[in-house]
Amino acid sequence: MLDDFLGATLAGTRAAGEHGLGARGTVRWQWLDEGVLLLEPAQVSEATRSVLLSAGVHGDETAPIELLSKIVADIAAGRLALACRVLVVLGNVAAMRAATRYQDDDLNRLFGGRHARVPQSREAPRAVALEAAAQRFFAGASTAPGARWHLDMHTAIRASAFEQFALLPYIDNATGAAPARAMFEWLADARIAAVLIHTEKGATYSSFTADHCGAMACTLELGKVRPFGENDLARFAHADAAVRRLVAGTTKEPAPMPRVFTVIGQITKQSDAFALHVAADVPNFTPFARGTVLAEDGAYRYVVAHDEERIVFPNPTVKPGLRAGLLVVETTDATLAALV
Repeated sequence: MLDDFLGATLAGTRAAGEHGLGARGTVRWQWLDEGVLLLEPAQVSEATRSVLLSAGVHGDETAPIELLSKIVADIAAGRLALACRVLVVLGNVAAMRAATRYQDDDLNRLFGGRHARVPQSREAPRAVALEAAAQRFFAGASTAPGARWHLDMHTAIRASAFEQFALLPYIDNATGAAPARAMFEWLADARIAAVLIHTEKGATYSSFTADHCGAMACTLELGKVRPFGENDLARFAHADAAVRRLVAGTTKEPAPMPRVFTVIGQITKQSDAFALHVAADVPNFTPFARGTVLAEDGAYRYVVAHDEERIVFPNPTVKPGLRAGLLVVETTDATLAALV
């Protein structure tokens, strides 16, 4: 039974390869790996959309995990119609069990083959498995525009000027590609307040599926980190409803487009001498004026070069060599005008 996908995953009571029918025979399901579940309508055509829904890539980001478990239960029971192929992924199951962000290395920095750099890490085999799961899933997907989706759901460590925001992976400008209007309209439906656009390839799960699987992918930040059972899921109602509409193939009401920000700089921790001049309680998207020194590390300094730059994900505790913050500027008008 899939009435408690999360509980079964944490308990380790489901074995890979289990399969069956749900929703009175209208849904086929197969348990592919620990925390990896395939759900398909009884009838699938070349036009059927394929949607990867992932959460728990950071094990302590529990609210989206709980939302996905409820979605699985409702699909299996027939309370939520299934109009597309869905791969549900609970990312770092070992860290979820330990109620920690990760065990050895941040799993969301190991995709695109970067797991090979840390072969002894307990996260490395999981990165390999999740890459393979995504590639197998999308290998059977339509190549029509808008047929491949990946929503990777997270919650943030610190507060944010925009409580719920999204990050879009880098798009190769050499192809003339621009962000997809369908994704922005879905984000508007989910009442996502802001979108951050990356300008370089990343090591995240959504970057991997965009780059290697041709998916319209995004990372969703839906609130703050809290333990299992302590989330007010009503705060995520709009995002939950939008995911359900995507899965069911139902229409949505028009909503205002989110504000858009583009990455223009990154603060990288180079050594243990690193100093980030940002208070621990400064929210994501806090603005800083030109000339502000935000970080120092030996001879390295990050100085704000634009009239205003906003910082996202400031974190001085990362390992040397990793990102300690992103700097963004607002590009709402230009980005929305270029949507395709």
